[in-house]
Amino acid sequence: MNQSMTYEEFQKRVGSVILTENGNCPVTPVVQMLQGKWKLQIIYELCIQSPMRFGELKKMLKPITNTMLTNALKELEGDGLVHREQYNEIPPRVEYSLTEKGTDLLPIFYAISQWGMKYIP
Repeated sequence: MNQSMTYEEFQKRVGSVILTENGNCPVTPVVQMLQGKWKLQIIYELCIQSPMRFGELKKMLKPITNTMLTNALKELEGDGLVHREQYNEIPPRVEYSLTEKGTDLLPIFYAISQWGMKYIP
């Protein structure tokens, strides 16, 4: 499949099965990577302000628990969307930011926001 497919070409193919060269659907792994109650919200907050510390993220994502935030951040880091920087200071300091892969989601967030402004009052 041509990776430089235009939106119009993609839209035409949506009615048919879209597969990668190895025969898999390219949308499914992305949805699996981003699914979860907090992942998209974490990425969105890091789009707005980056880097952010754990406590700053937790404050923006009320009522997320420490465990839920920790698990989501670990998964996002494992998927290469979020970078975790630990500073050897006292007290310890850890900051989270988007990787290039995570930053590449910005156009998708823009499209979602445009759709939301159009259809959700």
